[in-house]
Amino acid sequence: MTELGELGLSSYEEKVYRTLLVTGAVTATELSDISGVPKGRIYDVLNGLEARKLVRMQSNDPKKFVAVEPETVVDRLLAERTYELKQEWNRYRERAETVRSNLLPTPPTESSFWPGSLGSDNMSTALQQHMRTAEDFVHAIVGTPYENSTWETLQTEFEAFFDGASTDLTVDLLFSEKVVTALPDRFPRLIDDQSVDVTVRTIPDVALSFDVVDQVETTIDIPHPVSGDDRLGVVGIKDSQVVEEFERYFQQLWTKADPLL
Repeated sequence: MTELGELGLSSYEEKVYRTLLVTGAVTATELSDISGVPKGRIYDVLNGLEARKLVRMQSNDPKKFVAVEPETVVDRLLAERTYELKQEWNRYRERAETVRSNLLPTPPTESSFWPGSLGSDNMSTALQQHMRTAEDFVHAIVGTPYENSTWETLQTEFEAFFDGASTDLTVDLLFSEKVVTALPDRFPRLIDDQSVDVTVRTIPDVALSFDVVDQVETTIDIPHPVSGDDRLGVVGIKDSQVVEEFERYFQQLWTKADPLL
């Protein structure tokens, strides 16, 4: 592709324009003979260039055409390409937003159950979106089925948990002792690096993993019925009585727990 072609001229348009730079004012017929652009196309090409203000008509009897100054033509072609690229950029941004929305997991309308194994990308995304709904506090208990997993498996969900948290959030984390053994040595530093206010405690045994968000919703991890070291999915509940019961259970365990950090 030629340089003028990259700026938006077709091969016929470029031939016509370059020919006019050499010949000066000529008729369409003369221009067709000199440039090699077919007579059946020459008027379409000239009309297109004239509409874009790259050539102009100099006289009417006979009708003759001349080229606009090269510096002006280059500026106009550059402006056209800039506008086209800006429109294309906006189109891609809109498409990206649509794709991003379509990829986010949403709970089925007939229930509030999200299927997903530990450490899976879809559950990490769902966890991040879940945390974005929190405004004041999150109380979370981490036990079964996380107890038999490696830190590498849990890391994506740990990062998603804090990526979705707002900076003015208070987070209380309660780990079972078995989960603590899977945490890396750098875990205290990871907690310190978070922008939210985090308190971590530990307790010997935890029967169930769940969280309570702002005392309006609780999500419960459902252990896999066959694989004891994995999760079948997460169920979300907004019934106020159920949420209050889980918050009460959390507070009972929290008061018995020991500080981890």
